[in-house]
Amino acid sequence: MTLITVDDLAARLDGTVLLDVRWTLQKPDGRDDFAAGHIPGALYLDLDSQLSDHSVPNRGRHPLPTGPALQESLRALGVNDGDTVVVYDDAQASGASRAWWVLTAAGLQDVRILDGGWSAWQARGGEVETGPGRTPAPGSVTVPHDDLYDGARRVLTMEQAAHTGEFSVLLDARAPERYCGEAEPIDPVAGHIPGAANLPSTDVLDEDGRFLPAGQLREVFTRLGVVAGDDDPVSGAYCGSGVSAAVLVAAASTVDIDLALFPGSWSQWSSSQPTKRATNDR
Repeated sequence: MTLITVDDLAARLDGTVLLDVRWTLQKPDGRDDFAAGHIPGALYLDLDSQLSDHSVPNRGRHPLPTGPALQESLRALGVNDGDTVVVYDDAQASGASRAWWVLTAAGLQDVRILDGGWSAWQARGGEVETGPGRTPAPGSVTVPHDDLYDGARRVLTMEQAAHTGEFSVLLDARAPERYCGEAEPIDPVAGHIPGAANLPSTDVLDEDGRFLPAGQLREVFTRLGVVAGDDDPVSGAYCGSGVSAAVLVAAASTVDIDLALFPGSWSQWSSSQPTKRATNDR
């Protein structure tokens, strides 16, 4: 299972490792928001320092962490083998989906995204805890994959992403204006990978930030040519730096579609081969 509802979480709160992954491009460090209010028992998981490794060159803005580094971070958060881990955020599932993707790529078996995140918990009237969070007893989780680029989830290299649109479907999870090349506030050049189709990550969520029902998600993916069981050739997703594209991968997994992720995404592509780009495909 990929998702958990707030009602289900409330019923099993004591038996769950709860990780708050609040992050946005504008405010990557969400510790202040976490301290101002979080789900009781949650601990803060930092996307920039614990779910990324910025020392890795030429792999985009948010390169994947190594397995050993992730294992150290998770043990410091008290995670043990066999634990149910629930991740949440307050930014349209982007931070939580990145955490879900990284942890499952690392080999953890039971990782769920809180559907609707912090907003859904508040709307339910759930109890709120403040402060920096407790210091847990060290965990003993084992991450079996040293290299998450070759871990338990499908990954596209830049070379594979260049050809994915020719043989299957490559989805661009960014906003339409960035996909079309009308605006690019972050990366060196505007546009998209040739052959990619635009599916903004927000299009798989409802107005409350919850993932769309299964029937609607199937329609969204089918309309773009991505269907369950269509594993060869593999369809994939990318975004700016491998964060919001994980929302598409998570949404697809709820309807038994196994999308590959291009972790380097447009930040790697536009830095490495800026002349190979397409624009104006609205």
